[in-house]
Amino acid sequence: MTLRDKLAAQRIYLLLGGLFITSLVVSNLIFQKFFYWYPIDIEFFDTKLFEISVGVLPYPITFLITDLISEIYGKKRANDVVVVGIFASLFSLLIIHVSSLVPATSWSYVDDKMFNTVFGNTSIAVFASMITYLFAQFIDIQIYHFWKRLTFGRYLWLRNNFSTWFSQFIDTFTIVFLLCSFGIIEWQNFKGLVLSGFLFKVIIAACDTPFLYFGVYLFRKRFRLKVNQEIDLL
Repeated sequence: MTLRDKLAAQRIYLLLGGLFITSLVVSNLIFQKFFYWYPIDIEFFDTKLFEISVGVLPYPITFLITDLISEIYGKKRANDVVVVGIFASLFSLLIIHVSSLVPATSWSYVDDKMFNTVFGNTSIAVFASMITYLFAQFIDIQIYHFWKRLTFGRYLWLRNNFSTWFSQFIDTFTIVFLLCSFGIIEWQNFKGLVLSGFLFKVIIAACDTPFLYFGVYLFRKRFRLKVNQEIDLL
């Protein structure tokens, strides 16, 4: 690979990392709003399918990006992005905490009460999300590369979906469990939210498979990569 190609690959890696971190931080900030999507009129454990947090909308993007980075740049680069995402989440938590301490002016459009209503539980959410995110993402990367080694780089759809489904279940179960434990969500909604959140993420994971194939195709064509070949940025 020429120096020009390596520089291009480095820029793309930074862009993917930026999208990953943005999706992660935003999902932690908007989680308190819940929305509904009723493709079918059905209830599970007294909760309609689907009634889920808007935080799940950007969150699956992080798994698509880590799968793409794992496929093209390797396991170490994927883990690096995960670690950077952790520091970004902690830094955003620090900024929110400092912002909540300073008093609002009398003419401020957003007063202290409104600010604390929107962001008051963010520290708890980020803490809970950090635990689940760290655990789920590393599991996703481990399972992805396990299937990649087992299939010698073939059957991309298999490792993409299997790794994401398993890690997303762990993520959904743990985050809802912690939010219920902290009193942010009522325990009576626990089973329904876990099931709705997991099924929604399974659908998203299945839908993002063509995008992963397309991304891998573009990388292999641009950098003339063979099946199972990874880019070494060093």
